[in-house]
Amino acid sequence: MAWWGTLLGGTLGYMFGGPLGALLGAALGRNFDRGIKLTDRHADFGPGQQERVQAAFFTATFSVMGHIAKSDGKVTPDEIAATESIMARMQLDERQRKAAISLFNEGKKAGFPLHDVLKQFLHECHRRRNLVQMFLEIQIATAMADGRLDAAERRILLSMGGQLGFTPADIEQLLHLAGSAGPGAPRSPPLAEAYAMLGIDSTADDATVKKTYRRMMNQHHPDKLIAKGLPEEMIQVATEKTQQIKAAYEQIKAARKIK
Repeated sequence: MAWWGTLLGGTLGYMFGGPLGALLGAALGRNFDRGIKLTDRHADFGPGQQERVQAAFFTATFSVMGHIAKSDGKVTPDEIAATESIMARMQLDERQRKAAISLFNEGKKAGFPLHDVLKQFLHECHRRRNLVQMFLEIQIATAMADGRLDAAERRILLSMGGQLGFTPADIEQLLHLAGSAGPGAPRSPPLAEAYAMLGIDSTADDATVKKTYRRMMNQHHPDKLIAKGLPEEMIQVATEKTQQIKAAYEQIKAARKIK
C-alpha cells in the first residue's frame, strides 16, 4: 500500500497530470489535473516507476470498469457485484474503497475520455504487456459478469485491445478464456474447460501443453506483476488466476499421464 501513502502525501498525485490525474483528483477531491515539472527531486516518480504505475493501474482499472459497465446504457447488478468483488479481494480500506467507487462513477459519465485514459495508462506502464493484459482481463471479467457480452461491450473491448497493442485474435482468445469459466456460460466437460483455460486445443502435443502452461504462469505470476507495477492490493486477483491455470494444467496432466 506504499503507493497510496505516497499519493496522499501529495507529490505522486501532482506528478500525474493528464486524464488519469484529473480522474484521481476528482476521486480524492484534489486538483491533480495540472501536473508539475519533473525535477531531480521528483525523479523517483517518473513514468515507469513502480508507485506511479500502481496508482495509474488503480485509476484506470476502476474508471474504465465504470465506462464499460455503462456502455450498453445501464449498469447491471451483476456488474456492480463484480466491481465490489474486486474491491473486496483487494481488501481496500475505507478511503481507497470510496476512491474506487468515485472512479467507477467517473467512468460512467458521458464524455469519458477512454482513448486518452488508455494512452496515458500505456505510457505510465511503459507498455509492460503482462501488466496491460491483467488490466484487460479484469475489464473482460467485469463485462462478462452477467454471463453475456453485448455488442457495445465487445466493440469497446476490441477497440481497447487494439490501442493497447493486442490483436483482435488476442482479445477473442481472452474473451474465450473468461467465458469458459464465467457465470452463466454453458458448462463444458471438465477436461474441455481445462484446455479452454490454457487456450489450447485438445489435439496439442505434450510439449505445447507444457510450454503454454509455463508461459501463462509466467505472465500471471503475482510477484512478477507486483514488481512491474500491479498494486499490491491486487495480488489476490493475480493469485486466483495462477491457481486456475495450475488446476487446469494438473487436470490435463492427469488425463494425459504427463510426468
